[in-house]
Amino acid sequence: MSIQSAGDASLIEQLKAHLRAERYAAGIQRLYPALVQRFLNFLESKNVAIEAACLSDIEEFLRRELRLYRDRHERAPRHPRQLRWKYTRPIHMTLRLVHGRWPVAAAPANALEAFQRDVVQAYDLWMQELRGLAVATRFQRTTQALQFLKALGPRGDKDGLMGLNVRDIDEYVQQRCNNLRRRSISDYTSDLRLFLRYLHGSSQTAFDLSETVIGPRIYDREDIPSALRPEEVKKVLEVAAQDLSPTGRRDYAMLMLLATYGLRAGEVVALRLEDLDWKKEVLRVHHSKTGEHSELPLLREPGEAVLGYLKHGRPKSEHREIFLYARAPYRPFKRSGTGLYSAIQFRLAAAGLTPSGKKGPHAFRHARAVSLLRAAVPLKIVGDVLGHRSAHSTGVYLKLATEDLRAIGLEIPSGGLP
Repeated sequence: MSIQSAGDASLIEQLKAHLRAERYAAGIQRLYPALVQRFLNFLESKNVAIEAACLSDIEEFLRRELRLYRDRHERAPRHPRQLRWKYTRPIHMTLRLVHGRWPVAAAPANALEAFQRDVVQAYDLWMQELRGLAVATRFQRTTQALQFLKALGPRGDKDGLMGLNVRDIDEYVQQRCNNLRRRSISDYTSDLRLFLRYLHGSSQTAFDLSETVIGPRIYDREDIPSALRPEEVKKVLEVAAQDLSPTGRRDYAMLMLLATYGLRAGEVVALRLEDLDWKKEVLRVHHSKTGEHSELPLLREPGEAVLGYLKHGRPKSEHREIFLYARAPYRPFKRSGTGLYSAIQFRLAAAGLTPSGKKGPHAFRHARAVSLLRAAVPLKIVGDVLGHRSAHSTGVYLKLATEDLRAIGLEIPSGGLP
């Protein structure tokens, strides 16, 4: 046996152990190692080590498998995409075992790209340590910053930044914001101003160009947030409660938390087993946007929904997060909440609902805020439940409760004021 073959055998054993640990179905535990072995044999025929395999090697292998399929069956596969996934899933899984992640982050192509990455990384650290911004906010702003630097072309280096001028900014904003909505333009120009302010504060530009970035004026509470109506929330909960599958129990528990507490998507998926204090009937919430913590009463209905999922739906796992994917690998949802968004879309469709506004977790958050305001709960308490830092953030929901607020207005006698 060659050295490479010995290494391949060890890798196959690692893959098998990984599949067992993640509790994949028995059929997958047999299929994936066999498919990966075909890929390893292909690499060996090319004298390419698995550590050096790249995307082009995978594509070449897939083309070969497609040719072999046509030769065996004398026709093309009816579902070529499924054939592709059949191989890429186990191959990518194996490459993640080899490298720790896949695809592997590419090294900077040149000195300019390396410089720009360093600038953006330092900017991210500045936002984290001095501004205390949330991960999602920092990701958005570092992405915009890198786009700006790349748009400068060869002038996006150290000397080019020092010579940055108003015309450069105007041309970029005009090109970048073309065909965007007013709100999007306002958000983007705000992000660019912060980055330019950072560049000048760190002595990377000769002038503070942040004030030259002009965006549309967005008036306070200009937009009316959208929310599900109470009857819509009730219907989607009733329909979801009828699904007693593991996925159904999980989705129902998440929906109950959203509808009862108005949590953000990231707050729901970040909940851990230790955040539920069953004896004290307390739910501990880490607010993803502010970084603060709250202790909320663990009410009966959401508590029973979560307990039902933990007893009859949640797969066995070493992960401490409460909510996990229902198929192997049984892992937590991404903190971005994309998996939760997809689950909500499915449950809204199952209930026959097609809301005109928001269709994700925030639709339930808005609905809960409005229901509390309509129940005459003080604005401060509503803000505490939602995890807001200021009453100003909560006040936007007053626009959705306008009809109820009008109902408590004082009647003026027909004769006028005395």
